[in-house]
Amino acid sequence: MGTARTKDDAVELSSLVEQLNERFGTDFTEADQLFFDQVTSTAEHTDKVAEAARANTFENFSSYFERVLEELFIERMDGNEDIFKRVMGDKAFRGAAHEHIARQVWKRVRERAAS
Repeated sequence: MGTARTKDDAVELSSLVEQLNERFGTDFTEADQLFFDQVTSTAEHTDKVAEAARANTFENFSSYFERVLEELFIERMDGNEDIFKRVMGDKAFRGAAHEHIARQVWKRVRERAAS
């Protein structure tokens, strides 16, 4: 039973962007899902959030998490802004990012084309 629950949770998380698009008429992509995945990962690795999840029912945890979620969104936005500033302002950093991303894109596109 625990395994089935985990699969259900994974499906819910992976389709968050799809659900938002349907419900709110947005046009988010798979890439946008990464933002939500980052917020989720940050939350689950935050001691206070993890402690609240372990100590409460889902309903009580959800009430607490509603107050924390805005802070998590702001933190993630600030983190992405820091990356953006560094990429745009540091040629060596941008070059390293370019090399890595270019190699990943090239490899993935070729792998898809081969299958």
